[in-house]
Amino acid sequence: MLGRFAPMIYGPTVLFAVGEGAVLPLLPVLAARLGADIAVAGLVASALVVGQLVGNLPAGWAVSRIGERLSMAIALGIALLGVAGALLAPNIGVLMASVLLIGLCAAVFGLARHSFMTTRVPLAYRARALSLLGGTFRLGMFVGPFIAAALLAIFGTEDAALWFFGICLVATALLVLLGPDPETRIAAEDARNTRTDASTPRTADDRAADPEGVDRATVDPEDTGEAVTGSIPVSERIGVLRTMWQNRGVLARLGLAAASLSSVRSARQLVMPLWGLSIGLDASTIALVVGISGAIDFALFYVSGQIMDRFGRLWAVLPSMVLMGGGFLALSVTHDLTDAAMWFAAFAMVLAVGNGLSSGILLTLGADVAPKSNPAPFLGSWRTLTDAGGAATPLLVSGITAVWSIGGAVALIGVVGLVGAAAFSRYVPRFVPRVR
Repeated sequence: MLGRFAPMIYGPTVLFAVGEGAVLPLLPVLAARLGADIAVAGLVASALVVGQLVGNLPAGWAVSRIGERLSMAIALGIALLGVAGALLAPNIGVLMASVLLIGLCAAVFGLARHSFMTTRVPLAYRARALSLLGGTFRLGMFVGPFIAAALLAIFGTEDAALWFFGICLVATALLVLLGPDPETRIAAEDARNTRTDASTPRTADDRAADPEGVDRATVDPEDTGEAVTGSIPVSERIGVLRTMWQNRGVLARLGLAAASLSSVRSARQLVMPLWGLSIGLDASTIALVVGISGAIDFALFYVSGQIMDRFGRLWAVLPSMVLMGGGFLALSVTHDLTDAAMWFAAFAMVLAVGNGLSSGILLTLGADVAPKSNPAPFLGSWRTLTDAGGAATPLLVSGITAVWSIGGAVALIGVVGLVGAAAFSRYVPRFVPRVR
């Protein structure tokens, strides 16, 4: 299934992620061009994350009601409006609203593909498939900034990255609307396989194994021969809020553990440049260290899926959380050492390995515990929790740095990582099915 439909499953995600990755680093520059100071420029950049956070629950409703393909097509059209608004924005308010709109559409796009994979990918290789999906997002965030830099060098304006994102959105929409739809194709194949199995006569071995069984070849699977009274039962689609209530146990336990992982990941992206700046490194050195750690992180995305499918989810998430939590704690005491730059580079690599080992784990755990018949509403709640963990971290780090120190903020993130590791060790065996 993944081999036959790989271009349709992963292709749209790659295009969207590369376009988004090209625009993301330039959002503060676009805001500054309209007269924003550093604080307001940071607020504009954070509007993308806020849009994804706010959009997860509506995305769950939309995918559940109108399907994956139509949801993605509508989201892509609205995202194009957001890009146009950013290109033509006369002031900061319009730019921030446009970025927020793009974030909302990114939530719909991400959840639609997550829901499809949850429903269709067998448990035996679910983690590898979802790690590949997570890897496509990482590819976009890794390659996108380089494309943006090339476009700036060629055209000399930040608007070129927005035009590139718009072209990526149009290409994605054409692929989604004109390419074969894996959602309907695979559902049709499953239905044909079910009818074929139902019409296959039972062999002597089948009857020996199940003497009480009925020969399926002699029975019409759609006609029992009995009178039908009352309504015909159908699959009930449960709304987002009711789904949250019915699954409050797993969301309050495993969901909060997942939010801690998202928090530590977000802290890594924020803290490493700030730490390098605080110990006196120049911008080129910081960029080099962050770039190398990003390459290590990206290189490990499929390894994570292999570990999860072969040995279980804990074998990936626990080493990841321990490495990142312990790495942050150790880094917090190196600020004033004479070889602080060496320790900065060393722990940047440790954190990259830890983050790489967690690639796809939030997608996989969400798929493991989601209701199989209608996962989209649950996944909307799950992604809201995980995105909230990531969105709250910059505020936490900034606040603690202001009232205490950056070392104290980094130490607290390390504690969050180790507490999250303990929560995963407690709740993953309780809620997640065993991998056989």
